[in-house]
Amino acid sequence: MHPTAASWFDRHTSSWRDWTLDRVVRHKGTATVSVVLPTLDDEQTVGEIVGGVRILADQTGLVDEVIVIDAGSQDATAKVAAEAGATVYHHGDILPGQDPQPGRGDAQWKALMVARGDLIVYVDADLTEFRSYFVTGLLGPLLTEPDISLVKAFYDRPRLDVSAAEPGRVTELMARPLLNVYFPELAGVVQPLAGEYAGRRSLLETLPFAGGYGVETGLLLDTVLDAGLDAVAQVDLGQRAHGRHDTAAQGEMAASVLHTVLERVHPNDPRWETLTRFERVKDTITAVDRPVGGPQRPPMNTIPEYAERSSHGVS
Repeated sequence: MHPTAASWFDRHTSSWRDWTLDRVVRHKGTATVSVVLPTLDDEQTVGEIVGGVRILADQTGLVDEVIVIDAGSQDATAKVAAEAGATVYHHGDILPGQDPQPGRGDAQWKALMVARGDLIVYVDADLTEFRSYFVTGLLGPLLTEPDISLVKAFYDRPRLDVSAAEPGRVTELMARPLLNVYFPELAGVVQPLAGEYAGRRSLLETLPFAGGYGVETGLLLDTVLDAGLDAVAQVDLGQRAHGRHDTAAQGEMAASVLHTVLERVHPNDPRWETLTRFERVKDTITAVDRPVGGPQRPPMNTIPEYAERSSHGVS
């Protein structure tokens, strides 16, 4: 491991066990906390997650609001989330002057417009075994270490059956090798693509949000480039079970990660924005083109509506 990465790993890696509920609540002070779930057809899992976060909100006061940003679900995701106690927004209704874009990056970016918290915790909505320490673990470093601005999760992902896609395939075959080449100081980040992370609004509002599956990689890189490696911490959340993506979807994720990294390494180089793969339809091989990522959203603090919101005293 790169010496800088090894030093960072020793100083900024902790476990969820280090961040007991009592300890985290004791350090909350006047900070406000928003937990955000980007969703798309997650009716089977979103209710349990929202309910678990609501317990933290109602019984301890650690969480101030639970927000679901629904990216056009065709099932009952929004209804289930609202019944469980979340405030639900359709991502197309937030900043309607900005054309909605598909993907998690757009939902996470738009969440900054409606969330009130000083600290934003993002949690995937397809978790099948939510634990409250997913939230307390991510908040711990932010509430106790003022120099930390972004906290990444890492975890084991059990294989639910032998035919399931191997956990972490995009991380191991694309993200980690790519980051080790261009950003070896990040070699200590166990899961750079983890969908669970938390950040200070004061940081997140200043960063661009990459489209699609490149968003977590982009935020990690931009935080380090802007604020330095010591602004990042990571927390071991133990084990995380969630839905699986097929190989074709993982290929699209890998392409998004690749584009996101190259945009920061070689910003002026041209890049083809389409991923071509092939499917057999009857006896014919057919090319299938998929867009990679999507346009990057600018820092939220450059959006006039957001500046107006802030000027009216909404943090």
